[in-house]
Amino acid sequence: MEPESSRPSRHVDSGRWLVQFTDRILVVCPRCGSRALVVPRPDLEAPRFVAELLFMPRRLVCTTCGHTDAWEADKEGAALVGMAPGGTEDPFFRQPLWLQTRCAGHILWAYNEKHVRELAAYVGAVLRQRVASPTTAMFPRLPAWMKRAGNRPEVLARLGTLRELAERSAPDERSDTAHRRGDRPRLRRSTLFRSGPYQEPARGPDGP
Repeated sequence: MEPESSRPSRHVDSGRWLVQFTDRILVVCPRCGSRALVVPRPDLEAPRFVAELLFMPRRLVCTTCGHTDAWEADKEGAALVGMAPGGTEDPFFRQPLWLQTRCAGHILWAYNEKHVRELAAYVGAVLRQRVASPTTAMFPRLPAWMKRAGNRPEVLARLGTLRELAERSAPDERSDTAHRRGDRPRLRRSTLFRSGPYQEPARGPDGP
C-alpha cells in the first residue's frame, strides 16, 4: 500500500477514455501461458483520433514461445465494426488479461502499466475534480466499490500487486485470477468507413 503522504490530494479527470489504454495490452499467451502483448499492427500509422483504436488491426505476440496471431475488425458493407473495451479479457483476441487480481470481493484489472498508474492516481486522491463530460470518460464508469473511501487502502495495495505482475512473464508467475470468465461487454456497433486511414496497404504478388 502506498503511504498516505505519497497520495495526490487532488485528481483532475480530463475525460480519458478506457480505449486510450488499448494501445498496449498485456495478456496471457493462449499457447504457453506466459505474458504476451497485444498491440496495433506495426506497419500502420498512428491513429489520428482515439476512437480509431477500436478498429485498428492488431497483433498478439509472445516472446517466450514465439506464438503470434492477428486480428482485424469485422466488416459491415463498407464500414468496420469497432470493439468495446472492458472486462477481464482483451477486446480483440479475447485472451485473459495478465494484470488482474482479487480486490474487495471483486476482480481488479488493467490493460498495462500506464493504466495502473492512472487508476492509482484516481483512487489515491482525496479530492476528485471532473472537467470533461462523463459520457465516454473512464473514471465516472468505474465500479462503485473502487471509488469508496473505505476500500482505498485495499485497492491501492492491489494496484501495487498489478505493478508487480507487469514485471513478471513466466506462466507460474501469472495471477490465479488470469483466466477466461466471459465478462466482456457486448460488441460496440460503432463503425468506421474503410475510406479512413486503415485501408489495407497495397500488396504485391508475395504480400505487403
